[in-house]
Amino acid sequence: MVVQQKLYTASAFWEFTRQPENQAKRLALIDGIIVEMPPSSQKNTVIAMRIGYLMNAHVIPNNLGYVTGPDGGFTLDEYNARQPDVAFISKARHPVLEGVEFPIAPDLAVEVISPSESSTDVLRKVQTYVRAGTRLVLTVYGDDEVVYAWRSAEDGGLHMQSFEGDDTLDCGDALPGFILRIADIFPK
Repeated sequence: MVVQQKLYTASAFWEFTRQPENQAKRLALIDGIIVEMPPSSQKNTVIAMRIGYLMNAHVIPNNLGYVTGPDGGFTLDEYNARQPDVAFISKARHPVLEGVEFPIAPDLAVEVISPSESSTDVLRKVQTYVRAGTRLVLTVYGDDEVVYAWRSAEDGGLHMQSFEGDDTLDCGDALPGFILRIADIFPK
């Protein structure tokens, strides 16, 4: 649902989100337009928190950085800001937690995709993250129990790989040393 039709910059968007009437809403800035995101389903919320839990179990003891949930906001560029379902940002790139939103893209973004999201919208979201410097974007489809890992390709395009069942996904330089077993994130 589009909230406003005028074009907003990321800084104006974050000010908009701080207004009392908007604080409880989950909003995104997509190409300068503020969009209210629908609430997540029970299943998608559980999947996101399982991923966040597994990431934190690796990040915290190794003091690598920070894992955020769906209320963690990231400025991706002048006209795009997102609140991924789960994200990781390294201490090397963002050493001090201060302020509200992160001024840069996460190293790793996780988006648990709802059935109502079109493949075009998902691809646009992935492209925006990668262009902003996100090293790895995971798009998670709960009903199909599949995860797509998206990275920047050497030719400037996107490289996508799918994972399901007992597959393991090595997050590489996006989250060094973290390997996600796909079967662990889907509730049975």
